[in-house]
Amino acid sequence: MDEINKKSKEELLRDMKPPGAYLDSLSGFSDIIGTIKQAENAAKELLRETSSNVKKDNGTEQPSAEEQAEEAPVEEKSLEELLEILDILVGLDNIKQSVKSLINYVKVRKLREENELPNPPLSLHMVFTGNPGTGKTTVARILSELYRAIGVLSKGQLVEVDRSGLVAGFVGQTAIKTSEVVTSALGGILFIDEAYALAPEIGTGNDFGREAIETLLKLMEDHRDDLIIIVAGYDEPMERFITSNPGLESRFNRYFFFPDYNSEQLYEIFDMMCKKSEYILTEDAKEYAKEFFITIYETREENFGNARHVRNFFENIVTVHSDRVSVIEELTRDDLITVIKEDLINAAEL
Repeated sequence: MDEINKKSKEELLRDMKPPGAYLDSLSGFSDIIGTIKQAENAAKELLRETSSNVKKDNGTEQPSAEEQAEEAPVEEKSLEELLEILDILVGLDNIKQSVKSLINYVKVRKLREENELPNPPLSLHMVFTGNPGTGKTTVARILSELYRAIGVLSKGQLVEVDRSGLVAGFVGQTAIKTSEVVTSALGGILFIDEAYALAPEIGTGNDFGREAIETLLKLMEDHRDDLIIIVAGYDEPMERFITSNPGLESRFNRYFFFPDYNSEQLYEIFDMMCKKSEYILTEDAKEYAKEFFITIYETREENFGNARHVRNFFENIVTVHSDRVSVIEELTRDDLITVIKEDLINAAEL
């Protein structure tokens, strides 16, 4: 009976072929394992790697807050390396300076503590305002690692959520759900996107978002030494959100405004995307792209998508390019990497 169990487990592991680099190393796996215990341990590792992600409403896979917290960086970056990463971001000059000033302030504050000097009360919770695609999440991620590097946070992970990640549908469940998310963010930063959705306008009826806010305020106080919360969203709705509760006004007193990228910055972001994916634009394609970004910037609407708009345009170009070169009989490397003006024209119409 033991031999049958052993055989069935080895056959099961051999037949499992989900994607992933770890699976590639399982070639000849059954020849390596000598005991059932080893096979079971390997199967557990395999299961952990290939476990399914939580799906958002739009069908894209999104890790849960707990999974995000467990995804520790392979290598912790130094303070200098992180500041370099901040510097190479396109635009955001005021944001960069504000972040550096904040880091300097916190560093000096810690030095004063080490020398037994008094410090005034400090709240590091922040409000990020601006349109989508302006770098808010990217800066929050860099901040989380910067605070880890200078010893303000113990882990430096960034956990991203929105209203749906904090609010449940029944009385009492929201507090539990919010507490679980906050626990997963301890030692790092909890980034709440479109936080204003937690505080709907007066007269819209009973809403569990207020329960989430009250829970957050309590946990912010309980874990003030190892938790930072950043709330983000559009300017006016975020102002309404902060003023909806006196506790929010007292805790969130640092504001960072992320302006729209101008046309030159949009083109720079686009150029970086092309280079990263090893696509080369012809000269007339470059000129068309520059004119394209001038047009979309000058005609942008109130909630302009910024870098998200650039990303969508780039992905459309990749699709159009693939359609064009896929019918070439004798395909060359140059064909695979060269993007022509017609690719951009067709992509702009998608």
